[in-house]
Amino acid sequence: MNEIKFAWSALGGDPALTDRVTTVVREGALAARLPVRRLARACVGACALAAAELGARRAGLAEVPQALVDDGAVAAAFHSERLLQVGGRAPVAFAPLSRFWRTADGWVRTHANYPHHRARLLGALGLREDTPVEEVAARLAARPALEVEETVYGAGGLAVALRTPKEWAAHEQAAEVAARPLVERERLAFAHARVPVPLGPGASPLLPAAGLRVLDLTRVLAGPVATRTLALLGADVLRLDAPQLPELSDQHADTGFGKRSATLDLTAGRDTFEELLASADVVVTGYRPGALDRFGLSPEALAERRPGLVVAQVSAWGAYGPWGGRRGFDSLVQVATGIAVTEGSPGQPGALPAQALDHGTGYLLAAAVLRALTEQSYDGGARLVRLALARTAHWLTDGTPADRAEDEDKDKDGSEDGSGGGGGTAYRGPDPWLAETDGPLGRLRHARPPVSFTGGPTDWARPPAPWGSDPARWA
Repeated sequence: MNEIKFAWSALGGDPALTDRVTTVVREGALAARLPVRRLARACVGACALAAAELGARRAGLAEVPQALVDDGAVAAAFHSERLLQVGGRAPVAFAPLSRFWRTADGWVRTHANYPHHRARLLGALGLREDTPVEEVAARLAARPALEVEETVYGAGGLAVALRTPKEWAAHEQAAEVAARPLVERERLAFAHARVPVPLGPGASPLLPAAGLRVLDLTRVLAGPVATRTLALLGADVLRLDAPQLPELSDQHADTGFGKRSATLDLTAGRDTFEELLASADVVVTGYRPGALDRFGLSPEALAERRPGLVVAQVSAWGAYGPWGGRRGFDSLVQVATGIAVTEGSPGQPGALPAQALDHGTGYLLAAAVLRALTEQSYDGGARLVRLALARTAHWLTDGTPADRAEDEDKDKDGSEDGSGGGGGTAYRGPDPWLAETDGPLGRLRHARPPVSFTGGPTDWARPPAPWGSDPARWA
């Protein structure tokens, strides 16, 4: 089964509809040892098909529009946080303490882009806030990688020891991840038939999520990519952040297209949140599993208070197993699951050509929401969809990398997807898929959305807003 059909099946879609996807294959896009290009294409293609399906359902169309997935657009979108320019300025990259470090017996990767994560990392190592990088390196070089991993995690920080694919496969968390479907889908107990208002056959562009309200409780990349996609498709997306946890400005801008951004303390502002929830159609969360439960935001509690709600969750490691409650990021999942070893060279870990676990999972999460809305339009019911970066990583690495690379070579003419031609041509960079937009943040250069289907939108309706600049209310 090829990747698009596999992703579509994981979403519960009708297998016959994959014939509605046309691919444009571009050699050299997202080049890697692992089949990153095919995974990325599948995630975006499945999302475009889910959007077309819901659009047809709401507009009363006799046929699902044709979806198009272009490797060039996908590659640009998967690099969106690196390609963004604000007023001609390149984005701020990883912080100095977010990197690989040699340890006494191998390597460890840390993530310290946020001030609180940096402080916890340094505290776990017994170092001052102003400790130079060289001293941090010396401290880590004297300790075993697994000891660093456990010590930093115990302090609330982020560090993961480098593992080979074989070492990860033997880990209990890997077994838990492999036992789960790529997309976890379930119907919650609190059923209620609530069908979106029909769009009408003449809607142009066709916006499958028009009129739907999405509460965006996500941070970093996968969750915000999903909600940015729902905004593209017409949803009213309101991102809520805790006022004491400011987001990285460039990251927020990159994933903020089409959305509004507000801050809300979930304790002091509980009444406001309940007012928002009372008319929400979708809630998307991206915090570590269980982190929001103490605020009464578990999927079951949300669906009880708002019947017919679609709840979507994304996490690093999954909501199960010994690592189910751990924080994590794409770069750390690559290190734990053996991807960094596969993509590296002897004695030096590597990385995927993009944060493909984040982006791929984000588009799959958006697709899962769209498919849940389509299913709900037939038989109602509150829905829950869950994805995990580690499960997407398992999909990417499943099987022998050399065999998968050979499969990718076979795909150069587009025919292996079973979705028609599209031709094969070389990828020569992202420029054809970049655009410039003016907004509150100034002149932005950004990647165009890769989700495309006949009659659908080609860009977001609004540029990103500054972090926390909007009121916590629906438009």
